[in-house]
Parts: sequence; C-alpha cells; structure tokens
Amino acid sequence: MRYPRWVVLSDGSCPTEDIYFLGSAAPWLQARGVEVRRIDTSYWRLPIMCMPWLVGEMRHAHVLVCRSLNAYWLSWLEANRERLATIRYLVDDDIPAAAEDPRLPASYRRRMRHVATQLQPRLFALADEVIASSAALGQQLRRHHPAVAVLTPPLIGEPLATTPPPALTRIGFYGSRAHLGDLEAITPALVALHQCHTELSFEIMLGEHTPRALQGLARVQTPRALNWRAFQRYRGQHSADIGLTPMVDTPFNAGKSHIKFLDNALMGSVGIYSRCSPYRDVVEDGVDGLLVDNAEADWRGAVERLVQQPGEARAMARRAAYKARELGDPARARAFWWARR
Repeated sequence: MRYPRWVVLSDGSCPTEDIYFLGSAAPWLQARGVEVRRIDTSYWRLPIMCMPWLVGEMRHAHVLVCRSLNAYWLSWLEANRERLATIRYLVDDDIPAAAEDPRLPASYRRRMRHVATQLQPRLFALADEVIASSAALGQQLRRHHPAVAVLTPPLIGEPLATTPPPALTRIGFYGSRAHLGDLEAITPALVALHQCHTELSFEIMLGEHTPRALQGLARVQTPRALNWRAFQRYRGQHSADIGLTPMVDTPFNAGKSHIKFLDNALMGSVGIYSRCSPYRDVVEDGVDGLLVDNAEADWRGAVERLVQQPGEARAMARRAAYKARELGDPARARAFWWARR
C-alpha cells in the first residue's frame, strides 16, 4: 500500500523537528514505505524558488510545520490547501507567553511577538491538528484550536554509559538563552559552591551570555552555545556528573515539556530541578533526581548532598536513565505518527 508522503516545512527549528519527528519516527516510517521530505524554508525562503518541483512534492502530502513558518510559505499553503492531504502544526513552547516574559532576551521576545501575532493565528487556521509537547501547553492551545493532541518528547539517543568517577566534580548547565533568567536565579548558590568547594568544576554553555558573576572564575568553563547538530555530537562525547535544571515558575515555563530530564539522562547526569511544573510531575525526589525550591540555600544544599554522597547520586542517575527510556520510548512517537499516516 502506498501512503501519502510527509513533508516537513522547516523554519530552522532543528531540535523540535528532530526530536518529535525526523529523529524519532521518520526513519521508522521510511522503513515501512512512507516517504519523508524536509524543505528548509530558511534557505528556500520563497516557494517560487522551489518551482516546478514543489507542486508535485506537495500534492496529497501530509505537511508538518514546527513552531513557525514565514509569511511567503504561509500564503502558498493558504492558496494551495486543497492540494494537500493534511497540515499539522507542532508547538513546543507557549509562544505568546514568551513574547510577554520580561526575563527573556529582548530580541527573542520580539521574534516571538511576531510569531504570536502575525504567523501563529494563520497556522491555527490552516492546521487540521495542533500537536503540543506537554499537557499544560495543550490546554493553552485548545483556546485557539479545536483539535489538539499531546506528544511528549521522545528520547533520541541512548543515555551515556560512562565509568562512574569516584567523586562527583563536574557540574553542567546546557540550557539556551531562553533559560538565562532561570540560571541567574541560582547563580548566587553556584558562586558560593565555587568558593567553598575547590574540587568542583562548572561548564555553563552560554558563552558571553553566562552570568557575569560566573565569568572568568577558575574551574568555570563557558563555551559558546552550539548549534543543534554540533551539540548532539558534543553530548555524545561529554558527560556531566550533575545537571542543573533551574526553572522559575512563569507562564512561559509552565508550558514546557520535561525534555531536560531526558537531556540530563543522555549526558549521564543526575539532575537537580526546580520544584515546579513540569519537573515536579516527573521527578521522584531523591530517587531519580532532586527537586528544590529556588532559594540559594536549597540549591547549594542539593549540590552538596550529591557531592558528599556519590553512591546515592550515581544510583539516582541510573534510575533517571531507566525512567528516561520509559518516558521517551520512541515507540510512542512512532505509533502517534503511524496512526496519522
């Protein structure tokens, strides 16, 4: 039986499209005879640049859009809607909330405001179905679209298998600039830990955007943030003993998925998480990670507990890896997309 092909219209949101479709389900679909294509609309900015082959490529296709799409391509979809099988819109952030969050970088807020006001309403109007990355985000999106499904993040990769060190000394933060405000909330605790525990080293992958109080300190590395492909390679070759996952309780963060729990497992880390959604719903405190309030003493105490009890910490990391494999079982994503073939 021949199935309609899938075409991902990519705006460059590589992590989103890879995690939820291209890296988790597409190879499996292709092995069963389903064609999958990706069109990079940040390169082919105008649909006319893809003529004449675009018309044939899109005829009777399932179209997937992740996060956003430029106005030229939206206009093409609106004009050619009857040629397509379906349009699905996958969202992994509360974009209107991001546009209004004063803790986020101004340039990011401007981009999100443009998406929220100019592009997202058109995508909602076009989409047969909207797909959210968390139940909380799904609730928000149901205010804008009658057909919303939830697909939580699949695990693309295998949790890092390393020889456990005799002591935990490497602490890492690998969030994007969108989480800079979250990191700043715990920076005083990190500075205090750095001063009191000379055996600890830190890696903050924010480059020049690292909080000033941490820049230039001995044993604190601040490599620039890597693009998605490079970070995947980096993550496969480097580990961190403790993964920092701070999160201030804001409307923007409330829509987040538990992706950082999977990320910590992929790096072989035991995670320390803010005691707010989504992590308080995923992490079993003291079993597969630690949940803490966003107070300096709590974060400092959590790190010191893991450093002083490496056996307990390693056991938590093992259990977190097991849970990550369950939570992120790619079979769920494959079944999700197969049902929509």
